[in-house]
Amino acid sequence: MVPYLDVQHLSKSFGALTLFRDISFSIGEGQRVGLIAKNGTGKSTLLSILSGKEGYDSGSIVFRRDLKVGMLEQSPVFDPDESVLDACFNHQGEEEKVLKAKQVLTQLKIRDLSQRMGELSGGQQKRVALANVLLTEPDLLILDEPTNHLDLEMIEWLEGYLCRGNRTLLMVTHDRFFLDRVCSVILELDDQTIYTYRGNYAYYLEKRQERIDNRRAEVARANNLYRTELEWMRRMPQARGHKARYREEAFYELEKVAKQRLEERQLRLKASNVYIGSKIFECQYISKSFGEKGSDSEVVILKDFYYNFSRFEKMGLVGNNGTGKSTFIKMLLGQVPVDEGRIVIGETVRFGYFSQEGLQFDEQEKVIDVITKIADYVDLGSGKKLSASQLLQYFLFTPEQQYNYVYKLSGGERRKLYLCTVLMQNPNFLVLDEPTNDLDIVTLQILEEYLQDFPGCVIVVSHDRYFMDKVVDHLLVFKGQGEIKDFPGNYTQYREWEKCSSEKQEKRGERLPQTEKKNQQNISLTSNHSPLTSKRKLSYKEKREMEQLEKDIAALEDEKKRIEEALCGGTTSVDEITSMSKRLPVLNDELDEKSMRWLELSEIEG
Repeated sequence: MVPYLDVQHLSKSFGALTLFRDISFSIGEGQRVGLIAKNGTGKSTLLSILSGKEGYDSGSIVFRRDLKVGMLEQSPVFDPDESVLDACFNHQGEEEKVLKAKQVLTQLKIRDLSQRMGELSGGQQKRVALANVLLTEPDLLILDEPTNHLDLEMIEWLEGYLCRGNRTLLMVTHDRFFLDRVCSVILELDDQTIYTYRGNYAYYLEKRQERIDNRRAEVARANNLYRTELEWMRRMPQARGHKARYREEAFYELEKVAKQRLEERQLRLKASNVYIGSKIFECQYISKSFGEKGSDSEVVILKDFYYNFSRFEKMGLVGNNGTGKSTFIKMLLGQVPVDEGRIVIGETVRFGYFSQEGLQFDEQEKVIDVITKIADYVDLGSGKKLSASQLLQYFLFTPEQQYNYVYKLSGGERRKLYLCTVLMQNPNFLVLDEPTNDLDIVTLQILEEYLQDFPGCVIVVSHDRYFMDKVVDHLLVFKGQGEIKDFPGNYTQYREWEKCSSEKQEKRGERLPQTEKKNQQNISLTSNHSPLTSKRKLSYKEKREMEQLEKDIAALEDEKKRIEEALCGGTTSVDEITSMSKRLPVLNDELDEKSMRWLELSEIEG
């Protein structure tokens, strides 16, 4: 394997804060490497160092000679007056390259190549930057959060694009499905050290747990030995011989291991006093659109949409960008008016809203003060209370960080703090619009557990498929122009159902010409013969077959009805939903085949 990048003994500090110390790793040709770390521990700083935009304290960084490196930054900056095309090619738009650019930009839902960059949203600019780095076809791709601002369709396209060929890349992402499907090596930056796992995300999880368990056992052994050695140190006189001095030096090394602080998994945070009535909200045939009614420019968000939200429901909203997910949420919260119909909210509902835009903080305020301004504690019920400091610690803000000023926080830590401000309001209905953007994987796992145990209602808009599978049990799929699919299951189950439905349509398409051919043969027979001479009676075997078909069809229809009722009932387990979702398309195929055969026999009998 040809080495593209070799990093040796790299260290970086900001004042008293050490991000990493003496870390080493290498990336070879064809390796797709994912970098994982908690917010604020130096992921983006490391990428900036590798791209030459930031310095480091010590160590060496060696790229292969003449290596072409492409870097996608987390927040790219463009000249607002240049066009999309110029932004992609730095004003070098050869015809062949322009054609390729159109293909890539179309996949990323950027269609107007002459549009000025200043007219694009932040998410659109990030997609242009992604197209730019892909089109330059570098030897080594360095990507900082490439899936942010991409919808599910774009993410799946990017997965396929990066997995094709012998691409070499290093990326930071919190999208665990993406990591699992794209990366062949995982680097974990933890406790100022880097660990290498030669496998995908699933392999990393398994081996990381082994590492933590082994380290915990090592620290436990060191603690036991430390107590014995500490007694010896206290008993020994000051004047020690050579062997005693050697033992004394070993004691201090042992002390370092024994006093190490290992990451301990947080206890699951469960509230029991969140009350919400049986009436949550009802969308009574609401409609919403933007643009001139009836014109080509009209964008329909909802059309005569009815939905009655159930108590304790955990719903996910999915769909391409621009199909109306965030608008639907804002209508629910009363921030955007409906055109027709109305939304009726239950009297006991207390919304907690986490928006994409985030919260504007006072930079000079301390982290703990941001939370205590809302409340000093949350009442968990049964006499238990959760203080502001405990909530922050639950979401991985150390006691030291809680007394830091907001301006010292990284982008991901600010998003985490914003999430804490929402939860501190003690809502009984959480509405979360893209909560996973910029949050590290450990925080995502904590949030998943919190939402799984949350005793109220939840609506989540997210392109994080792993997160959606963990949290939601029901989907509204926004397909655009007011079309919404109501699906009783999580995202993976929906994709399986969608795939089965697509395969079923293809099978129907393959059968159609044969059916038409049979119909045409029947027509020619009846045209060449009189009705009396063309008919024949069913044989004994065919009569028995027809009777059995009638029983089979009735049984299949009953089974289909039971499955559809169970899927819409809201009381079916996730495993049962998965099994039923797989059975339903098979069932429909059997019904089609048996019904077709019964019709053939009935025409003979007729």
